[in-house]
Amino acid sequence: MGKGGKAVSANRGTFPGLIGTGVGMTVGFLSGCGFNTPHIHPRSSEILIVVEGNLETQFTLENGARTVQNSLGLHEMTVFPQGSMHTQFNPGCEDMVFVAGFASEDPGTQQTAQTFFGLNEEVTKAAIGNGFNFEGKDVDTFRSLIPANIALGVEQCLKTCNIQKRSL
Repeated sequence: MGKGGKAVSANRGTFPGLIGTGVGMTVGFLSGCGFNTPHIHPRSSEILIVVEGNLETQFTLENGARTVQNSLGLHEMTVFPQGSMHTQFNPGCEDMVFVAGFASEDPGTQQTAQTFFGLNEEVTKAAIGNGFNFEGKDVDTFRSLIPANIALGVEQCLKTCNIQKRSL
């Protein structure tokens, strides 16, 4: 398991027995202070239930929509509508586990930060704003620091749990 945890997915690519069923599933294992970085599922809504520990979640449907935040305990669940940007965070020091179900055997996943910083450098610079100035080489350095998916996060949790923050 990585520093923040791991996710194990069953979809048409990883579990061919799902082909034709219209369903998929992910089991998430988040370490203390671990979080599943912001992402979307373009082809499915998600229903998530906590099976061990506690979980903080957030999602937003579109530009200008309010952000929905939930604190979930054991056996509590939430829904992330199809295409909503969402994230899950373990606020505790102990490991936690969630199970997520999808109404598609191929829900797809697009990690928000990773996708954004994968765009052409001029596009990312323009989108961030001209006041935020960085050199081209800095974009590549920044890209290399973005975790692939499950990461450690939120400063106060790291401090509370005595977890060393990764350095830049």
